[in-house]
Amino acid sequence: MEPLIALIVVTLLLLSGGAVGVRRLRPQMVPLRGGLAAMFLMTGVSHFVGMRAEMIDMVPPFVSEPELVVTLTGVLELAGAAGLLWTRSAPLAAACLTVLLLVMYPANVYAALEGVGGSAADALVPRTVIQIVFVSATLAVVVFYRRARTAEAGAK
Repeated sequence: MEPLIALIVVTLLLLSGGAVGVRRLRPQMVPLRGGLAAMFLMTGVSHFVGMRAEMIDMVPPFVSEPELVVTLTGVLELAGAAGLLWTRSAPLAAACLTVLLLVMYPANVYAALEGVGGSAADALVPRTVIQIVFVSATLAVVVFYRRARTAEAGAK
């Protein structure tokens, strides 16, 4: 739930900054990119600090080397967060993070069904809804920049 809160709060703060006159926060997608970057920074760090053991436990048994997988996904989340902050790399970072979210979804299902981290099987629906929000946000960034690039190419 904390990553969702981070996404929403940071996005709203950046939108507010744009509304009160901070020019760098006015362009479309900048607040959402910032919110996503904050969220992935938070989740990426948690792969190494605080929740590492729980994250390793979330890796389904059919995946070998769960420690390596958690390390790799944490590094990818941190790299994606950084990539979202630079306009030129934001679409690629968002696309890669979308794929990462989809690839990691089975770990959320496994964790919910197995009760990892105190979760119960009824946690699957909220986890899925939150995952849909995250995927929708990353896809919104991809689609926005793809349309902008298409419009720019058509204007030439």
